[in-house]
Amino acid sequence: MSKSAAKLELGAKARAELIATFGARFAKYPERHRGITWAHVLKRLEANAEKLWSLAEMEKSGGEPDVIGQDKTTGEFLFVDCSPQSPAGRQSTCYDRAALDARKEHKPKTSAMDLAESMGVELLDEDQYRTLQKLGEFDTKSSSWIKTPAAIRAKGGALFCDRRYDHVFTYHNGAQSYYSGRGFRALLRV
Repeated sequence: MSKSAAKLELGAKARAELIATFGARFAKYPERHRGITWAHVLKRLEANAEKLWSLAEMEKSGGEPDVIGQDKTTGEFLFVDCSPQSPAGRQSTCYDRAALDARKEHKPKTSAMDLAESMGVELLDEDQYRTLQKLGEFDTKSSSWIKTPAAIRAKGGALFCDRRYDHVFTYHNGAQSYYSGRGFRALLRV
């Protein structure tokens, strides 16, 4: 077994604890997943055990992932970070590797895109971020990088979102920038 495959496996106890955490969260916030039953989600998790490692990484970094929908085409459940603020374990990152490499000084430890890739997840795009915001109030004191269109990124920019004044805003910044309160919200399809 390769090193990367080995890191993707959780022990039986860790799997059981993680599934119990998700089951409790699923029950606590039914408004996030109307029309979806825990039995169906559990069946899908058990059939895709390799995804539990990524969910564990989302949880460990403060994301509080929960199901917020289901892809009508594939049947996959959409797990998204539902922590009130951008996950604390993923803040203080610039946007991507090119931005990180371009910084001359005061480099952050990593980039949002690199961290997402290492976790096996993806950043939310603007539509997904706005869908999440219909389910609660998120990023009222923080902000989150979102998937940036290639045309914007090619010009050195990157997009992020937050919620202020009971409104969801999308902003731009240089991809090299990073702030202590800006991280990213992840999406994992299971």
